[in-house]
Amino acid sequence: MPDPARAVFGHLPDGRLVEQITLRGGGMVARVLTLGAIVQDLRMDGVAHPLVLGAESPEPYLDQMQFFGAIVGRFANRIAGATFEIDGQTYQIPANSPGGHALHGGPQGSSQQLWQITAQAPDSVTLALHLPDGDMGFPGNLDVRATISLPASGTLQFDIQASTDHATPCSFAHHGYFILDDTGNLAQHDLRIDAEHYLPVDDALIPTGRIEPVAGGAFDFCTARSLSGQSLDHNFCLSLQQMPLRPVAWLRSKASDISMRMDSTEPGLQVYTGAQIPKDGLQGLGNRRYGPFAGIAMEAQAWPDAPNRPAFPSAILRPDEQYSQSTRYVFGKAQPDPDAGT
Repeated sequence: MPDPARAVFGHLPDGRLVEQITLRGGGMVARVLTLGAIVQDLRMDGVAHPLVLGAESPEPYLDQMQFFGAIVGRFANRIAGATFEIDGQTYQIPANSPGGHALHGGPQGSSQQLWQITAQAPDSVTLALHLPDGDMGFPGNLDVRATISLPASGTLQFDIQASTDHATPCSFAHHGYFILDDTGNLAQHDLRIDAEHYLPVDDALIPTGRIEPVAGGAFDFCTARSLSGQSLDHNFCLSLQQMPLRPVAWLRSKASDISMRMDSTEPGLQVYTGAQIPKDGLQGLGNRRYGPFAGIAMEAQAWPDAPNRPAFPSAILRPDEQYSQSTRYVFGKAQPDPDAGT
C-alpha cells in the first residue's frame, strides 16, 4: 500500500522525482523534501500559520529560494576567493557569491542535490547524500547522513554526520527561515544570542579576520533586542570548538507570543534577517508573498571562511574523524528564556 507519509512534491527539470515526507510528533507537523533535505513547511498545533518560509513546488528551490529550508554544505557559508589550501595543496572551487567567493558549497552544493531516504518513522526521516571526490572542486568522497525529527514537545531536531576518505572542509547547516507570526516580517520579533563576540565582514560579507566583542554595540544581543530595522548577515562566535548540545539563541514574536529556543553543538551561528529577499517578493506558502525581512535564518555551523583562517576553529574533516553535529529548535507559547526580556 502507498505510504501516506510520502507524496510526490514534483519533478526536477531532468525528470527526477522530488518526494515530500510528512513528520508528526510533539504537537508539530514538518514536511521534508528529498531535494536539499528541505523543511518545506512546519506547523504547530493550534497555530494557523506556518513557522517557516517555503515554496509549494520544486522550481523556486532551484532559483531564488535555493537555500530556503535546506541543509547547505559541504561547507556552509562563504570561502573567500573560492579557494583554500589543505596540507600544502591549493583547491579552487566554483564562485557563486558576489566578489568571486564560494557560498554554501558552490552552485550545486547539498541544497541542490536529491538526498536518498534511508530510514523513516512517523516522527523522523533519515536522508543520505554522497558527494564524490572533486565535486564542486572539493577533495574527498564525502558521505553525509541527516536525521530530521520531531522528538519531543515543540521540537524540530537535526542530527548530521559525515565521513570522508580525504581531508576536506566540512560544515553543514540547516538554512531554514523562521517567522513566528503571520505579519509578513520580523518587526515584532525579539532575538537574544548567547555570544560575546562576532566576526566583522567586508562588503562581500567575508570575515576580516578580526574577532570583535559585541558588548554595547550594534551586534550585542546578549539581552533580547527587537529585530525591527535590523539587517544582519553575520557570524556570532558561540565557542572555539564544538560543544555538548546547549542553548545558544532565543527568538520570540510579540505579535503571536510564540517563542523558539535554539540549541546546538556548533561553534558558530550565522544570523541572516533576509534583507536581500527581492523587494518584489517571492511566492510562498499559502499564497503568502515574501519580501525583505520576511524571515530569519539561524544557521549553526563552523565559522565562515574557516579553511582560510588558522585562528578560527578548524573545519577540516580528516579520514580518521567523524563529523557530527546536532541542532534543535524548540517552539512554544510560553517564553523559554527567562533572561530574554520583553
